Amino acid sequence: MKQFKFNVLFLSFFLFLFFACNVKEKSVNTKNPFKHKVDSLLSLMTIEEKLGQLNLPSSGDITTGSSKSSNVAKNIEEGKVGGLFNIKSAEKIREVQRIAVEKSRLKIPLIFAMDVIHGYQTTFPIPLGLSSSWDLDLIEKTARVAAQEASADGISWTFSPMVDISRDPRWGRVSEGSGEDAFLGSRIAEAMVRGYQGDDLSKNNTLLACVKHFALYGAPEAGRDYNTVDMSRVRMYNEYLPPYKAAVDAGVGTVMAAFNEIDGIPATGNKWLLTELLREKWGFNGFVVTDYTGIEEMIYHGVGNMQEVSAQALKAGSEMDMVSGGFLNTLKKSLDENKISMSEIDNAVAKILTAKYQLGLFEDPYRYCDLDRAKNEVYTTENRNFARKASAESMVLLKNDNNVLPLKKSGTIALIGPLANNAVNMAGTWSVATVQKNSIPLLEGLQKVAGKNVKILHAKGSNVEYDLDLEKRITMFGKTIPRDQRTDAQLLNEAVKIANKSDVIVAALGESAERSGESSSITNLQIPQVQKDLLTALLKTGKPVVLVLFTGRPLAIVEEDKNVPAILNAWFPGSEAGLAIADVLFGDVNPSGKLTATFPMNVGQVPIFYNHKNTGRPIGNKQGKFEKFKSNYLDVRNEPLYPFGYGLSYTNFTYNNLKLNSKDLSANSEIKVSVEVTNTGNFDGKEVVQMYIRDIVGSVTRPVKELKGFKKVFLAKGETKTVTFKISQEDLKFYNYDLEFVAEPGEFDVFIGTDSTTELKTTFTYLN
Repeated sequence: MKQFKFNVLFLSFFLFLFFACNVKEKSVNTKNPFKHKVDSLLSLMTIEEKLGQLNLPSSGDITTGSSKSSNVAKNIEEGKVGGLFNIKSAEKIREVQRIAVEKSRLKIPLIFAMDVIHGYQTTFPIPLGLSSSWDLDLIEKTARVAAQEASADGISWTFSPMVDISRDPRWGRVSEGSGEDAFLGSRIAEAMVRGYQGDDLSKNNTLLACVKHFALYGAPEAGRDYNTVDMSRVRMYNEYLPPYKAAVDAGVGTVMAAFNEIDGIPATGNKWLLTELLREKWGFNGFVVTDYTGIEEMIYHGVGNMQEVSAQALKAGSEMDMVSGGFLNTLKKSLDENKISMSEIDNAVAKILTAKYQLGLFEDPYRYCDLDRAKNEVYTTENRNFARKASAESMVLLKNDNNVLPLKKSGTIALIGPLANNAVNMAGTWSVATVQKNSIPLLEGLQKVAGKNVKILHAKGSNVEYDLDLEKRITMFGKTIPRDQRTDAQLLNEAVKIANKSDVIVAALGESAERSGESSSITNLQIPQVQKDLLTALLKTGKPVVLVLFTGRPLAIVEEDKNVPAILNAWFPGSEAGLAIADVLFGDVNPSGKLTATFPMNVGQVPIFYNHKNTGRPIGNKQGKFEKFKSNYLDVRNEPLYPFGYGLSYTNFTYNNLKLNSKDLSANSEIKVSVEVTNTGNFDGKEVVQMYIRDIVGSVTRPVKELKGFKKVFLAKGETKTVTFKISQEDLKFYNYDLEFVAEPGEFDVFIGTDSTTELKTTFTYLN
């Protein structure tokens, strides 16, 4: 009898291996070519092994919450782990994978994940900065480079792109997204998915992408991370959901559920969100992973105990449990009590196994563990040069009075500020694979780019904050800015003495890297006061001052805009930060970035965004002036400091001859709209030409204008180019009161210009 059981087990295992190694891998979101193999494997699995596939613990190297996983190796050996995250290096991952495929009963490989958000070791600007390039090809290539490097180091799954729309800069994670606009955010979501996944996931240089955080995570009340989100379905469908859907349509392999609730039900356990909308309406057929302890946190939302919330999450459509352990430890009990079904468990397990087949892990569990690739493909000179280019393309010139910039490559420059010579803050938040000390600070970059005829003087000038406790909170994860033990007055006096010896002052000020990012919400959007005091003292010297602003969010810099001649918003530029900033400061690169998030006058204007609705009492044409009984403030104008789409250049661009080839649009036709753009300045440069449309009358109220097209064009000085866009019925569609996606007949304004405030417009009629 024992021999018979052994033979049956041996035959079953042989059949599993046969099926596991003889199917060609396919890309994501197609009909599942692995169904037969997955079903065969499921038939061999115990309930414990099935639940193990739904379990995603952290390796413990990096944690973002309160829980830590333990006994990971033992659980892998027992088939109780489906994947791991926060472990890196091909060598380490090979060793862990060996436990799974040599010591576990069914030898199912693990999937290894990491938050590869804006590059791997070669680090690009934070996503908000990258979006400011408005260059989809460049953005896609940053994801491609990240996939190349991360996959060479053992990673096969990234928790990116983050596509949450946010109009509230108090929320720290605005730094991780692409700003406030659904149209631009959708195009960037598509580009990132293409960059990570390529056209064939079975290749060993691709990553399984994960769009997050589904859904609405970027709109928390009071801008406080993890807080409640509540909005109408019309706003949800028109303004917040499009980038997630764009990622799904682009074939994203996985989706991460958000921390927040939707209509009173946490996203992790929201069946309408994860099943009815995501799967049934949008056709998503990858798997859903929770965010870090997302299932456990449903308890604190107040919807049940661990067993109850785990069952709810599974039935809602969450397939993989990150860190909580709720699936692993409670679903068998729920199954025994008929609170869930085996088919629900099997459905979840099948999706995860399918992803592993798609990645080619059954064919070769070590396909991402080639040590030669890790040596030759990570942090290469080619990748670093591209990162330098991407960083420069992302910077936004906010002000440049009297052509202070570009700087001359002669004379004396005083570089002053707590961020002037700090490598570890250059990559910004969520740069977990970056070797922070290798990043190039601004001082080094200036020294390398300036040439022999420039003398550079340097002083710290101030600490990053007056408040030591606050400073500790905003310089976490090894991104310390060593606190100078001299008094504030001594630091300031040294800076002023150096400034007085210079021809021009470059002030490197703003946020430290972890002042924005996850769990980094703030109520004060100004530059820290100690740095404002430093800047005031520098301005009093009478020397021209250039503010290089480091930030992960829109800041309220009204005083700086009023008093500082030139302001370059560098964001957090990545591992090649200093070189890229120097390229722009000296004019080797003409800045061409445009804001993708509105900069407010003050925190009281928040949330603030360009594509708002009109009220019944709009302020009309008297912009900037107070009108009683209109929708405005008593103490500040309604307009922002810098609008969406805004960004200057060292040259000037003019727009003329806006034309339509027809004044009428039908359902089966398209209109071509063109404009002449001329470089009227003294430098060659790039301009982001932006097209906005306004639906003048709708069945529900419509925004004052919406971005519907953009092109980044290069013009030599004196050159004129005709830029053309096409408008079709699809560009006019929106979700109406009944959540039908429709284009309604009527008149439409079309605007083309340099930012969202452009008034250059013409009109056409849509005839249904």
